[in-house]
Amino acid sequence: MTRTRKIAIGIVGGLALLVAILIVVIATFDWNRVKPLINERASAAIGRPFAINGDLSIKWEREPDEGGWRAWVPWPHVIANDISVGNAPWAKAPQFATLKRGEFSLAPLPLLRQRVVIRRIQLTEPAADLERLADGRANWEFTLPETGEPSPWVLDINEIGFDKGRVGLVDEILKADLTVLVDPLGKPVPFADVAGASFAEEEGGAAQDGAAPVPRDYVFGWKVDGKYKGLATKGEGKVGGMLALQDAKQPFPVQADVAIGGTRAAIAGTLTDPVNLGALDLRLKLSGASMAQLYPLTGVTLPDTPPYSTDGHLVAKLRNPGGAVFEYKNFNGKVGSSDLHGDIAFALGMPRPKLTGKLSSKQLRMADLGPLIGVPSGKAAGAEADKAKDAPAKPKGGKVLPTQAFRTDRWRDMDADVSLDAGRIVHDSKLPLSDLSVHLVLQDGKLGLEPLRFGMAGGSINSKIHLDGSGEALTGRVDLSARRLRLKQLFPATPSMQKTLGELNGDLAISGTGNSVAALLGSATGDVKMLVNDGVISRGLMEIAGLNVGNYVMSKLFGDDEVKINCGAADLGMKSGVMTPRVFVFDTENALISITGTADFKNEKLDMDITPSSKGFRIFSLRSPLYVRGTFGSPDVGVHVLPLAARGAGMVALGVLLTPAAGLLALIAPSTTDDNACGPLLKQMRVPPKAPPPASAKGK
Repeated sequence: MTRTRKIAIGIVGGLALLVAILIVVIATFDWNRVKPLINERASAAIGRPFAINGDLSIKWEREPDEGGWRAWVPWPHVIANDISVGNAPWAKAPQFATLKRGEFSLAPLPLLRQRVVIRRIQLTEPAADLERLADGRANWEFTLPETGEPSPWVLDINEIGFDKGRVGLVDEILKADLTVLVDPLGKPVPFADVAGASFAEEEGGAAQDGAAPVPRDYVFGWKVDGKYKGLATKGEGKVGGMLALQDAKQPFPVQADVAIGGTRAAIAGTLTDPVNLGALDLRLKLSGASMAQLYPLTGVTLPDTPPYSTDGHLVAKLRNPGGAVFEYKNFNGKVGSSDLHGDIAFALGMPRPKLTGKLSSKQLRMADLGPLIGVPSGKAAGAEADKAKDAPAKPKGGKVLPTQAFRTDRWRDMDADVSLDAGRIVHDSKLPLSDLSVHLVLQDGKLGLEPLRFGMAGGSINSKIHLDGSGEALTGRVDLSARRLRLKQLFPATPSMQKTLGELNGDLAISGTGNSVAALLGSATGDVKMLVNDGVISRGLMEIAGLNVGNYVMSKLFGDDEVKINCGAADLGMKSGVMTPRVFVFDTENALISITGTADFKNEKLDMDITPSSKGFRIFSLRSPLYVRGTFGSPDVGVHVLPLAARGAGMVALGVLLTPAAGLLALIAPSTTDDNACGPLLKQMRVPPKAPPPASAKGK
């Protein structure tokens, strides 16, 4: 054996001996001796007291998941007991977090490249108390030392496992004070058993297509109790047992059933890419007393509604470049007694988030839509009427017009573009509406409903509504046209009306300022025009229509008889909330009824005179002129004792009305009746009256 070879064998043997000694030393080393150093370095790194209070040990074990020659390389398996992390100086809880036991295996070779690779870390009985003040300071934000250079070390954790634990949250910004408890279920629960077979099949189909692995089983149960947004909060649910941090495609199973105030949410599905809050894929059931209660919870501006419930598929892309996008797909729901279906999406972007959607309904109830215009859910806009036979209506209470304020401050928080189509609208059991189509656009605090149209009584209602809530005072404009509304379908419960072929046509165009329906009408300026031909009027009809004042007027003018209406014509002007008739006449078979005066929508007061004029020598007992005074809620109807002044008495002559009738001629054109009785009346109203003969000719 040469000297060189002997030297080489000696060196190799020496190195082997050193490695063996090093392995023995490491394997038998008491790591508790270095705890003070570890605690000191960790405390300096996070700017908080850090301590391993219990035993610290390292075991060298091979990783069975490693392949090839790496499977023979032992990994250090670190076990630390009783770990604590100190709290911020201003926080209430003594510790930020505690851990009964932490275990992880560390890959040795990547350490040479300043890379800490941990395949999985197991936490036993973790506990954390999270706090945030109103000024934004949060105890989960650590003050790290700033060296000006990024750390050369990279931390790579693949999965985190945990067992029984507790998390407390006190957040003054969210007005939250919550406690979450996590506990093992005892045995795993398959994903399909909780999320539902159909939802699990969708996830499984996606996994077969290569989009994501099959979701894992549920392993832990959790409960939450406390307050969120100042509302009582209580709930429970399930989660998986191992949280994948590196594999963004590994779905983590989640399930929850939580009640926050009057809102209840039930979810079941998966969370992917939890480190970056990548995406949600959930089956979501949502219910509550009103959709408006979702605003403080979600920031989504929704109208006041009756109780609602929905069930659909929620998909959220939380890391979308332009902002998180939430899509609620193929949902089915109810609002009051109305059904609702479709797809909606909510995108968080600049300058405001935006809600988009396309909805449909088989049947909508007007009582459920009432809150959209300020009428309380399930309640009529008026009050009870006096049921005395000949007494005028005297509803109880004050204001009649809806006074509930529009929440224009919320209009400026988001934009919207939503359409709704409904097959049938139920106003009451006797007057169904149909074919609703509405397109809602909310932009920069300006709300538009264009178009808003539906079928009614064989005809159609077409309208455009624009409300500008971008400023301090809400301004609004309404344009509406009613065409070919058949009288017999408007009043299906009136036998006499079933014989008529009459129709109603009308136009409305008004604008106003105010933050409620009552305020808008109280300042409105515009025009209202209406024609009714070939109808029948009676006390019974007035009762069916709910027009108690009209019922009283009918009894005074015609007794209990039914009266045929050849034509009813109204051309009403509004200025600053006061409506004044230019033309308001009813041409009956025996008389011409003229209505003059004012209706003050701002103060809800009436000052009207109703004057009948007999049409020649017919069997008709001409009644005295009537008056309607008082408020909308409590009108006072009576008979004029003395003849009316010129305002009423002289206005009934047809020739004096002149040109205002010209504006109503256009409403005859849509009529489908062969002989519209309003044509001759309006033509006659446009003919100037003949001048009286000169005095010198009277004696001839």
